[in-house]
Amino acid sequence: MPSAIPTPASPPSLAGFERLLAGMLNRAIRKGTLEVHYPSGAMVSHGDGNEPRVAVQLADAGAVRQIYLDPALNFAEMYMDGRMTVEQGDVDGFVSLVKINGAKRFATSPAAAITAWRILERLWRRHIARETARRNVAHHYDLDEKLFRLFLDDDLQYSCAYFETPDDTLEQAQLAKKRHIAAKMMLEPGQRVLDIGCGWGGMSLFLARDCGADVTGVTLSTEQRRVACQQAEELGLSDRVHIELKDYRAGEGQFDRLVSVGMFEHVGPQNFPAFFRTARRLMKDDGVFLLHSIGRARPNIADPPFVEKYIFPNGHIPALSETLKAIEGAGLLVKDIEILTFHYADTLKHWRERFHANRDKVLELYDERFFRMWDLYLATSEASFRHGKLVNFQIQLVKKQTTSRPTRDYITEAEAKLRQMS
Repeated sequence: MPSAIPTPASPPSLAGFERLLAGMLNRAIRKGTLEVHYPSGAMVSHGDGNEPRVAVQLADAGAVRQIYLDPALNFAEMYMDGRMTVEQGDVDGFVSLVKINGAKRFATSPAAAITAWRILERLWRRHIARETARRNVAHHYDLDEKLFRLFLDDDLQYSCAYFETPDDTLEQAQLAKKRHIAAKMMLEPGQRVLDIGCGWGGMSLFLARDCGADVTGVTLSTEQRRVACQQAEELGLSDRVHIELKDYRAGEGQFDRLVSVGMFEHVGPQNFPAFFRTARRLMKDDGVFLLHSIGRARPNIADPPFVEKYIFPNGHIPALSETLKAIEGAGLLVKDIEILTFHYADTLKHWRERFHANRDKVLELYDERFFRMWDLYLATSEASFRHGKLVNFQIQLVKKQTTSRPTRDYITEAEAKLRQMS
């Protein structure tokens, strides 16, 4: 008789937090496949066996415990610290697994208590003082300019691009975004524009150079103001582009047009009414305000703890419903809303490809932990727009009904004119 085929040795049995974590993952992962290699030597596979397929190694018992107690934060922290490594597949696949199965399914009993505490703490900090807002902005935007130049386009546009065709380069898509926004502003040469949260000045410079506007930009980032002023001087636009280190709530005077690109996510829902009241105060009676922001499917009290702690302190992605409520309360009229669905996912894909291509240069500025942190930030953001419920919205606001146009044809016409100039 042929000899029996020997069976492989059974892996060590799970115990303690390994068993608890495996139980949670078994409940959470229904689509795709996650293979977890534990410090004890045990391996457990979760899911339906289909793609995406990812295998991770947990380095020590403490990593297992930390992830079980607070998976929403500690999956990220263990990856950043090198205590969870992706052995098969990549971090994109791991993040996609979480998104397609639903992040809430990964909750544990201890994590529920921690989340409740985070919500209470956030509500306690509900009123963001101007000094706090400045610190929050500095945490992210006052990082070295060289970092952002390693993955953004030449104009340093740090917001959702607008891909008119799938083959557009990042530079082409960001230029198209600026044309699209300017067209909706119904801008005329010589008009005064306020750019709320002007970043490194790219939008302000475009409106001055290509549209003939006189632009005032406000930012709370000293680094962004420095770069914006430098670019205005190099382009010979210092007489028409004025960048101020100022909170938008301290704005004075009145403007023909207002624009805000990628800044509303930092305002916080408690400040939405003040934001739109301030915008109304600064608009002339026939003024137009174009708001460009990330949006979520519905209001959310607790924002992702990884992003809150490491990337955008006190940031809040608004739902359209809570945004419109604040707009209505300020007495402004909504005249156009457009939802950009996959544009930000594609933007982030371009950013991450450039970030990886410049890995060595990033590591000259910061350490390996920083690289993994930002890599995870870009990967989770892309997955949220591609598989989750995040979008980008553009809202056109006016004071008077007579300012609006009867059809949207003017947008295409204005874009065509700007395209000839770009």
